[in-house]
Amino acid sequence: MLRAAVDADRDIVLTWRNHPEVRAVSLTRHVIAPEEHARWWAGVAADPDRHLLIHDDTGVVIFDTRADPPAWSFYLDVAGLGPNLLKAWMRLEREAVDYAFGDLGLTRLGGETLATNAPVLALHRRFGFTERRRYERLVDGTPQTVVWTERGKTQ
Repeated sequence: MLRAAVDADRDIVLTWRNHPEVRAVSLTRHVIAPEEHARWWAGVAADPDRHLLIHDDTGVVIFDTRADPPAWSFYLDVAGLGPNLLKAWMRLEREAVDYAFGDLGLTRLGGETLATNAPVLALHRRFGFTERRRYERLVDGTPQTVVWTERGKTQ
């Protein structure tokens, strides 16, 4: 189940985000300091075009409706989920897509994934996302190939 994030979630979300396996597939790989995270959290919380949601107290979903098409990202409590990670990933993606096209009323949704993150790209394909383009982006100073995937409401 998805719910709006509250300030009490801030520290646990930082723990999830700083897990080495999450950082390894993120577009920003450094360990995020509490002060940096607090600034980001406050910015998202104050922006009506960004939506920060908690999934089953084991993951976070971020929707950014400022862009066209709107974008999303997510990560999970890798350490806490253990062998239940794949099941949680699938449930999160299903519920996030439903939320985007239902509660948020979006007609399209896209997101960036590192080309090396084959499991997430496969998951996105399973949920109707298609690759639209690839491009290079600096990730902590190193060029990385990023895959933009997208889907519409009716897929």
